[in-house]
Amino acid sequence: MGYVLYGDRRSGSAIVEMALEEIGAPFEPRPVPLDDSAQLAEEYRRVNPMGRVPTLILPDGTVVTESLAILLTLEGRHPEAALLPAPDDPARVVALRWMALAAGEIYPCVTRSDYPERFSADPTHAPAIRERAGEMARDIWRVIEREAAPSPFVLGARFSAADLYLSVLSRWMGNEDWMPANCPRIEALARAVALRPAAGAAWRRHFAVPAGG
Repeated sequence: MGYVLYGDRRSGSAIVEMALEEIGAPFEPRPVPLDDSAQLAEEYRRVNPMGRVPTLILPDGTVVTESLAILLTLEGRHPEAALLPAPDDPARVVALRWMALAAGEIYPCVTRSDYPERFSADPTHAPAIRERAGEMARDIWRVIEREAAPSPFVLGARFSAADLYLSVLSRWMGNEDWMPANCPRIEALARAVALRPAAGAAWRRHFAVPAGG
């Protein structure tokens, strides 16, 4: 049994798909159409009780959820792909820092933006919840733009899994229109990922290639 990846177009599974392409590992995609709320179906919840994508099934049948955990699992299983610097390389900490920030701070904003009705019993609160989530996420993007200062990648010329993570998240919440003027380094990072021979093939199944600048 090879890898099995549950996901949908433009979702977090794109991150994992690009990582698998970089590794060169074959996988079986299993669609979970989010527009149809397929992630909440009982059949899928037996795979991932949280009702989210992505979910990766390892060749031995182990279920891995949460995109950050999946990336770290793949990096550990395929060190030859160099998705992250070696454990004794200080650059590894830099990559992990920004990946963890994105997972812990931006992803919750995405959930509140996509499903604001889940965060208040009063349906009239939904527009304000969505708007505030967008503001909070963009504050974090500005920090990453300034402090990580990708050039073009988080680790400079060296590609890493952090770039996969940030590039996909940068396409959500209307940011494809917002990024070029407000976070040009993040936009350039996304373009650099999209133009990679391996990851780029997966990128183009989900997103347009960002314009050059």
